Amino acid sequence: MKILLAPSEAKTHGGYENFSLENLLFTELTPIRKMLLHKYTNILQKNNFDELSTMFGLKKEADIIYHNKDIIHELSMKAIKRYTGVAFDYLGYMSLTENEKEYIDNNVILCSNLFGFLRADNMIPEYRLKQGATIGDLKPEKLYKEQSHLMEEYLKDEDILDLRAGFYDKFYKPQKNYTTLKFIKNGKVVSHWAKAYRGVVLRKVALANIKNLEDFMKLSIDNLTIEEMHTKKNRTEIIYTIDN
Repeated sequence: MKILLAPSEAKTHGGYENFSLENLLFTELTPIRKMLLHKYTNILQKNNFDELSTMFGLKKEADIIYHNKDIIHELSMKAIKRYTGVAFDYLGYMSLTENEKEYIDNNVILCSNLFGFLRADNMIPEYRLKQGATIGDLKPEKLYKEQSHLMEEYLKDEDILDLRAGFYDKFYKPQKNYTTLKFIKNGKVVSHWAKAYRGVVLRKVALANIKNLEDFMKLSIDNLTIEEMHTKKNRTEIIYTIDN
């Protein structure tokens, strides 16, 4: 089973290895990644406040200056450690055992707004790019969607648990059967807590070393109760109620 996970705009600083585009998942994407990085770097070098503010999704000059650097020559770290949003906080990767970390490294696929499809253990530098932002005249989601056949081939023999936000369908939407989750609290679909519980679910999946969706359906997750399930075409949605 492979788990699809969205990135976060917040990132961990630093790194410990030189960055190499060629070591990322799908070497076939290297030309696209180079094109995007070239355009991204050119925008950084122009140092236009309004353009950087839009691309980064930031308004404070100090924050924009901090992110205005040549990321190609920055040190890298595992993508799963680089991202620090709510889901990643609740996953708590660093507190997992080595076997549990290996499960995450091998089975989680992230969808970076800049680098496209990544394994959790792919080494990436710190960068900033607002979800949905263009890089000059380039739309990353369009460029990567055109190469989504790579994901279809990669996942052809796998069950798919999709923990991404809906926006990332613009990068890749499975053509085979897949499962998504929705979280409801006090009768309302939640947003912030959805991010948190995606992390909770992923951690539980790693702890239990889940191999397929059949085993996932048997998994008991604290504070979550399956309310109902809906299947439409190739998409199955599990609706959880958050108990407290």
